[in-house]
Amino acid sequence: MASDDRCARVVVAGAGPAALMLLERITANHAAESPGRRLRIDLVDPHEPGGGRIWRRDQSPLLKLNTLVGDNTIFTDDSCVIGGPIAPGLALVDWLGEIVAGRVDRPDWWDDALESEARGVTQDSFPTRRLNNAYLSWAYGEVLRRAAPTVSIAWHRDRVAQVDAPSSEEPAAVILQSGERLEADVVVYAIGHNGSAPSPESAGLAEFAATHGLGYLGPAFTAEADLGWVRPGQDVIVRGMGLAAVDLVVLLTEGRGGRYVADGDRLRYLPSGEEPVLHLGSRRGVPYRSKITSRLAGDPTALEFLGDAFHERIARTERPIDFDRDVWPLFVAEIIAGHFRELFTAHPERVRGSWTDFLALLRGVLEAPDGFRSDAYRDLVAAHVASPDRFDFAAFDRPLEGTGATGSAADDDEALQSRVRDHIRVDLDLRTKQHNSQTQGMFFAALFGFLSINEVPKDRWTARSRTLAIPRAFKAFFSYLASGPPGHRLEELLALSEAGVVRFLGGRIRLETDHERGAFTASGEAVDASGRTVRASVVASALIDAWLPEPSAAASDNPLLRGVIESGRARELTVSDDEHTGTTGELVVNDDGSLPESPREFAVGPFTSVLGGAFSRPGVNGLPFRHHDRVARAILTALGEWASGSGSSRSGLGRGTDPAGARALRHTIDA
Repeated sequence: MASDDRCARVVVAGAGPAALMLLERITANHAAESPGRRLRIDLVDPHEPGGGRIWRRDQSPLLKLNTLVGDNTIFTDDSCVIGGPIAPGLALVDWLGEIVAGRVDRPDWWDDALESEARGVTQDSFPTRRLNNAYLSWAYGEVLRRAAPTVSIAWHRDRVAQVDAPSSEEPAAVILQSGERLEADVVVYAIGHNGSAPSPESAGLAEFAATHGLGYLGPAFTAEADLGWVRPGQDVIVRGMGLAAVDLVVLLTEGRGGRYVADGDRLRYLPSGEEPVLHLGSRRGVPYRSKITSRLAGDPTALEFLGDAFHERIARTERPIDFDRDVWPLFVAEIIAGHFRELFTAHPERVRGSWTDFLALLRGVLEAPDGFRSDAYRDLVAAHVASPDRFDFAAFDRPLEGTGATGSAADDDEALQSRVRDHIRVDLDLRTKQHNSQTQGMFFAALFGFLSINEVPKDRWTARSRTLAIPRAFKAFFSYLASGPPGHRLEELLALSEAGVVRFLGGRIRLETDHERGAFTASGEAVDASGRTVRASVVASALIDAWLPEPSAAASDNPLLRGVIESGRARELTVSDDEHTGTTGELVVNDDGSLPESPREFAVGPFTSVLGGAFSRPGVNGLPFRHHDRVARAILTALGEWASGSGSSRSGLGRGTDPAGARALRHTIDA
């Protein structure tokens, strides 16, 4: 058993942004509440601390964040409602100002491209991943500088190969790939995004491609994928139109020497001749909605349907909560209310009546059985809002199905190209122009609604909700709404389409393997308001599935994660009830990040069952701060219990506490 004066030891597998935020919270809490306790923290990662694997600096300078410069920080501020101390620091935009002013040293690998970027960006710019790496690397150094003298922090350029779990009497043995052995009183898994074993469909497509000499790339991290096999002029089917597809398009066009030139108020693409022809399609047939760059100008965001009353109702309800039946209509109602709140309060000249009066009528309509699908909703909106500003959720969700015009081109394929391009232009206008700030109102309502839904206790959901509806369908929709690319990427996509380098396949994409021709075939469609359907199709010698690998801890390509599960110290989240049994593929952790089966082992990141995130928008009591503070305090408690011999006691500093933090997001926030 440990003695009171020994040095407590923590080993963190991973050194990316989640590990960095956790490290900042551990050292801040330690300095505030137990600065005399000796503490050693070992970070193990083959990539430098801060950026880790995903945000490493040795990647294409063309790749960017889909987060604004002004929306990125890893330091707490006065908005944070957490158990630990507030320890403000420079957000990315402030750090850039200090860099340009010469008050913060540039890293030794800084180059002319970064200098030019640093001097040219504003808070509304989208930084490159290399610039973000520079900020995160500086933040890591700042965290080390702030740590109490009794804390030592070391980085090992290595990987954790194996962990022999800590026991009630012994520390954990952490074995690195190099053979080095570390001892740890607490082990933290912060290994970030992981790949996984190919799905049966992906394995079958790979086998078909190998048989016929075709090219196939399954779900992967695009920035790391080998794309050298894709030939100039080759027809390539790309399934998926999210961020992975955007990165793919960048690397196979501008990354191969093409360039954009201004042509009036639009872009024109000048090919290098090295590009393939990319045929993009998905279920919706359109890219994720672009990032919003307008600012709220009306009343602050407030939850109307998913606020305190919603949680009180959930607490009183005895039956399990079905997401599709009980919550999805409320989420849609929330984003509709967010749209109209900003429209009525920021642009009153475009509506009839006051927001207060309209909200009362809107609430009554949206709380009725048919809600936003009803004639009553359409009639109410038509009576108060001019046509361009009305919100049709079905058209927003599936913009190529039964809305809009398909264009006048005689050829169906060209009509479909025109339809998708028109959609992208409208989306850009809605999400990048201040006169359309109602779209920002919708976004903030969706964001706060998303976080509120995440606060529902996990055991209250039905099994189908917890394993299918929420982690797949709901999160996919939220990504489509809120996590799209910067607007300029869609301007580039338009230019690529007009240059013939990108072709759109439309929605409801169907893929077939043609054994007779030895080729992949794909087709998609769009339907206009009159019911006319136009289609596009292609026969291709290559297929790329442009999305991230499905999360699966048990099937992860990371042997460390698989090993923790195989040892029985952790498990995937599997939920069962009378109607459904399923798994999310996520590693089960308690709210404080600890493994239920091994309380001195912790995990944070996208592979876990508790939403945490990394980075945060300043000034909004960000969830990443609340989560990492809670985990950090639980780690320090576990170290104290181990040192004092109190074993599995759950009392003390921070274990599982989050004083008012979750509820604070449901208060009105002036964003």
